[in-house]
Amino acid sequence: MSLHLLLEYLISRDFLHGAALTLVLTVISLGFGMLIGLVLALLQGTRSQIAKTFTFAYLWLFRGTPVLFQIIFIYNVLPSFGIRFSAFVCAVLALSLNEGAFMSEIFRSGLQAVKQGQRTAGFALGMTRAKVFRHIVVPQALRVVLPPIGNQMIGMLKLSALVSVIAVQELLLVADQAASANFRYLEALTAAGIYYLALTTLFMLLQGWMERALDRKRRTSTRRMSFAERLLGTSQSLVR
Repeated sequence: MSLHLLLEYLISRDFLHGAALTLVLTVISLGFGMLIGLVLALLQGTRSQIAKTFTFAYLWLFRGTPVLFQIIFIYNVLPSFGIRFSAFVCAVLALSLNEGAFMSEIFRSGLQAVKQGQRTAGFALGMTRAKVFRHIVVPQALRVVLPPIGNQMIGMLKLSALVSVIAVQELLLVADQAASANFRYLEALTAAGIYYLALTTLFMLLQGWMERALDRKRRTSTRRMSFAERLLGTSQSLVR
């Protein structure tokens, strides 16, 4: 291995641009995927049969087909219907739609983990349904869903390499093109691997920080809700 060539790849503009594009693609796709997943999780909790049928069909479609198939389908099929996007937008769209299906199950499990007594205690304090969801349900559900979201974040970082098939200049495609120019695959792929490990480490540190921050909020919220539940229990005893 040529350490000089490896260092040259690590500080080259092409590799830096590829790593930055990979990071942007991961963050944007994960953000939209979380939004889609939250909406789907809320739809599953409604009484509307239409909403539940739509959610089931969505999960069945995007969990049942490979991500690579979805990327190629969106990039190659949509133009035949007059819908044209850039390769980057097609990549974000495909990854977001796929991620939303998995995020939906994560959020649904998190929302169901919050006990009904917590919601009832919030109503006893005079909170509206929106405030109960924002101040009681979401903080506690986030603590449950954060570890699997962290795993999905790292998984999304690695899935982003698949968009190279539609010529998005992400990190793996840059490394492959660099290696193809001089057939030094070891140095090029090692440089790409170092960037992937650095980004993964960054995500793991971010996840750890968020877990600690949510744990502090959870302890505060738990103390508040415990008092409210005791108050509610006392009120019910007086009514009896």
